[in-house]
Amino acid sequence: MHPIEHLRYVARARGADASSLVREAATALASLRADHANLVIACRRIVERHPEVGSLWSMCARLLTADDPTRLAWQIADEIDDDPTSRAVGAAFADDATVLTIGWPDATGEALMRRGDVSVWCADSRHEASGFMQRLERFEIECEPIPHESLARAADLADVVVVEATAASTRRVLAPVGSHVIAAVARSVDTPVWLTTAGGCRLPVEYVDAIGGQVIDVASSWDLDVDDLPLDLITHVASADGVSDDVARALRPDCPFAPELLRFSPF
Repeated sequence: MHPIEHLRYVARARGADASSLVREAATALASLRADHANLVIACRRIVERHPEVGSLWSMCARLLTADDPTRLAWQIADEIDDDPTSRAVGAAFADDATVLTIGWPDATGEALMRRGDVSVWCADSRHEASGFMQRLERFEIECEPIPHESLARAADLADVVVVEATAASTRRVLAPVGSHVIAAVARSVDTPVWLTTAGGCRLPVEYVDAIGGQVIDVASSWDLDVDDLPLDLITHVASADGVSDDVARALRPDCPFAPELLRFSPF
């Protein structure tokens, strides 16, 4: 496939997980071997088409500030399959813990499947919990759905509530819709709330504000994919470095800031 067609395929993709989008986009950009001006245009269009995917913003920022973006793009494509987040988070769960999740949390799911000795209660978001449970069941992980009206009881009985960031900064966190509710309920009954931050989702504040501006702030209906998750509801951040209760420090960006990524281009 020609690199331009590959990029168009990435732009049109809907329903794909973040890891797949980053892998495909990085591969296409590596093959394109664009000069900086054209790379800027390509990166802007990628994040315009998938503004809610924080790891795409991270990838693009890294490429736009790299001395050799082609080489780095191939490296990023390889990194996706070796994100250490799931190993670190899996090791942090207590033996025989009961974990309450929401939606389909990719990195958290991998962490749970690595353990195998935990029970998972699954609250729904965007009709994704059933698919997540099917994946857990294939790995013989004990799991069950939690209806919305039972969230308070589930949060009270769970050992930990885990939500997964779509994009996070030291001042603003975006997570799957429903995360605000489940985190608030958990804190009302003193259950810890872990925010899982997979590689690439910890961003400069400006990027998270730009994402929020496109997918939340201008929304005119209730049909949202992501929530603003108040930082004061998060007790711990789970990342490749393990689980930390120093939330502000753990949410520092893991990518550089490229201001040209915020100057959106016409199609």
